[in-house]
Amino acid sequence: MVAMHIDILTLFPDSINAVMSESILGRAQKNDIIRIEPHQIRDYTTNRQMQVDDYPYGGGQGMVMQAQPLHDCWQAVCQDAGYRVHTIYMSAAGRRFTQADAIRLKENYDRFILVCGHYEGVDERFIEECVDEEMSIGDFVLTGGELPAMTIADAVCRLVPGVLADASCFQDESHYSGLLEYPQYSRPAEWQGRKVPDILLSGNHVAIARWRRKEALRRTMLRRPDMLERYQPDKQDRKLLDELRQELAKQEETQA
Repeated sequence: MVAMHIDILTLFPDSINAVMSESILGRAQKNDIIRIEPHQIRDYTTNRQMQVDDYPYGGGQGMVMQAQPLHDCWQAVCQDAGYRVHTIYMSAAGRRFTQADAIRLKENYDRFILVCGHYEGVDERFIEECVDEEMSIGDFVLTGGELPAMTIADAVCRLVPGVLADASCFQDESHYSGLLEYPQYSRPAEWQGRKVPDILLSGNHVAIARWRRKEALRRTMLRRPDMLERYQPDKQDRKLLDELRQELAKQEETQA
């Protein structure tokens, strides 16, 4: 049995398969660690034209996805699972998805549904009947829900044990611990006149770990002060933050 099963209700299952079957997630699916399964909503229409949309009541631009094919597709997934599956609708009006949501979904569910809307959206009655939460990946509008759905599937599945080589692969990354990730370097040691920081070539793993932590705090302080405001530093991090503030104050004095 797979550790994580994500069903995606979509009008474009080929686009889901094309992306989700490649690279790390593709290998994880071949190894039966995860399953990302798209379902064609048109297969559940009740008319010969396989129509899934119609004009909105009250007038207005565009078309609205109908409740019936969405509901029947959703119901088929729930019947396959043997229970009502936690369902998320990709919506520009939804709550913004974060790393904390990825961790929550991974910890709380071994199967959930992502619904991809199109056109002007979906019939509100489907949302009321079947959707448990609405999510957005940012304050902008896309032509459909496939990209947001794949984004959420990727973010959740990479946390599943066995998908990445080791938990440390994501535990040190941006947002997981509440901080941005420290800078990364690879060979050669000098490129275009730019050198790798000496500390990373020292072989002193304790000093390297301290440097990385300090740089993670520095990046978060400079780029995402809103994250740092929410972060709860321990004694060691408070000491590093004090050092950073002193360094930044000296830089400002020098530039003045």
